[in-house]
Amino acid sequence: MTELATRTASDGAHDARMPSFAEATRVWFKIGCLSFGGPPGQIALLHREVVDERNWVSDRRFLHALNFCNLLPGPEAQQLAIYLGWLMHGPLGGATAGLLFVIPGAIIMMALSIIYATLGTVPLIAALFFGLKSAVLVLVVEAVQRIGRRALKGRPAWSLAAASFVALFFFGIPFPVVVLAAGLIGYMAPKHFSGSSHGKAKDGPIALLDAVLEADPTRITRLTRGARRAGLIALVLWLVPVVVLMLVGGVYADVAWFFSKMAVVTFGGAYAVLAYVAQEAVQHYHWLAPSEMLAGLGLAETTPGPLILVLQFVAFLAGFRSTGMLSGITGGIAASQHRC
Repeated sequence: MTELATRTASDGAHDARMPSFAEATRVWFKIGCLSFGGPPGQIALLHREVVDERNWVSDRRFLHALNFCNLLPGPEAQQLAIYLGWLMHGPLGGATAGLLFVIPGAIIMMALSIIYATLGTVPLIAALFFGLKSAVLVLVVEAVQRIGRRALKGRPAWSLAAASFVALFFFGIPFPVVVLAAGLIGYMAPKHFSGSSHGKAKDGPIALLDAVLEADPTRITRLTRGARRAGLIALVLWLVPVVVLMLVGGVYADVAWFFSKMAVVTFGGAYAVLAYVAQEAVQHYHWLAPSEMLAGLGLAETTPGPLILVLQFVAFLAGFRSTGMLSGITGGIAASQHRC
């Protein structure tokens, strides 16, 4: 930490206060409505809102948390939002950040799924979807460049990133394996990676969250107890609908079982699991055709929220083609519930 940052932290630690819950909720809702472009775009948006514009979180803490979220099942950007919301306002803040991250996109995806199932062959609708995909492509490219400039400093970091890309794209090595290997390399050669700028404090005011934690070192310990209780409650809220749908049987049981599996094995985010989802949904369950799976992925790319919302599209078509619109909506909601 630079001398200026140290002095700023010392002077402002006792006055540091978290943003109000209402203010944070407005930010999480904004992020949920604007998080287009899949994980790269969402992470870049989160960084801009909470690091660059508001200085709630430091670069170092943001990237450190992101590294851990990449090792968990599910969408890493949503988990990062949950973690930051929890640090600021406890379990309620984490739940609010996580729900608002996915609900706007889930509502839009449901509407687009209905339009696709009923009007997808209309030329005007098809042209609209194509235009949205073209715009999102630009957002994704810009987001990747932005995150790369922030996270990669020095030749070793860029070399490791390039090697990771080759392993993923050309050799098809599973994403978690690549992440763990990169972490092991960093652990074995810390001096080649610890000098990056995101490990140092920036000149200027210390990030608000760092100042609060410095003024109240026991904050995280206190929040952890509430997080455990919230985790148990969330587990019950997840399992009860699954059991009910399994008892109903038919396509509901298939949807409940399949998407429950996806919720716990989606390590590496949506990109790492989409091939398996497509194989099972198309070849095993026959819920949709290969071209429709690609269309669902396109819709997920052009809506805010996690890319894994493509599962909602799959579940909607499964229910819709089984017994009609009501079953489609129920299936889509069930799939979204597993993502939350």
